Amino acid sequence: MIRLQQLTLRRDERAILSGVDLEMKEGEHWVILGKNGSGKTTLLEMMTGYMFPTSGTVDVLGNRFGQCDVREVRKRIGYISQTLIEKLTLTDAVWEVVATGAFAFLRFYQEIPEEVKRQSLELLESMGIGRLAHQQLGTISQGERKKVLLARALMGKPELLVLDEPCAGLDLYEREKFLTELNRLSAGKMMAIYVTHHIEEITPLFTHVALIHDGKVAASGPKAEVLRDEVLSAAYDLPIEVHWAHDRPWIRVAGQGAGL
Repeated sequence: MIRLQQLTLRRDERAILSGVDLEMKEGEHWVILGKNGSGKTTLLEMMTGYMFPTSGTVDVLGNRFGQCDVREVRKRIGYISQTLIEKLTLTDAVWEVVATGAFAFLRFYQEIPEEVKRQSLELLESMGIGRLAHQQLGTISQGERKKVLLARALMGKPELLVLDEPCAGLDLYEREKFLTELNRLSAGKMMAIYVTHHIEEITPLFTHVALIHDGKVAASGPKAEVLRDEVLSAAYDLPIEVHWAHDRPWIRVAGQGAGL
């Protein structure tokens, strides 16, 4: 579904990405993991066609960027990011915000079709937040906003769901609620790609991990092969120990009792 070949990105003299090769196949769910500034979000911007490499090729859902209408490909992709929240209008009703996802709009300036409104309300109900439908986006909690963004991303019935640090800023309770909902909704054919630097967010849903370090792929493959002590220690420049519980990885710095 996604193939990145020899991607490089340079800004002046700085190499942001260097020779990135990555292939994500149907039936897989991926986490892109790495330190701040490692190049994770840059990779997402390339997968969604909002940024283009200095060299290399990007193939997404059977289309090669640069040889297709990227706007049409984006209609098949659900995207959640902090920058998206900042572009939405906080005075709009929650159901309207969700409904914009059916058309990849940021806001409606014309009458919203009744069928789209119905779908929005039903989706909010199915996610357990139907009570928020007629509240303004700016009046609900941060955790609730993240679930609203998830609902918005699903309105277009995407084949690919891309999430850029969706749990940033959430407390433990809200984070686990969001991850539970994501697991439930991503159980079908839709591929999920999740960017984070918190390993504990890698739930059983995810099958594969790409570890990014200094703009390169330090390791990629099934999560149990990538999330190993020696691999993570090299990428994070720390003596890291990985512990698994309920098919979720947890890490700590060797010799310290507190987990990271």
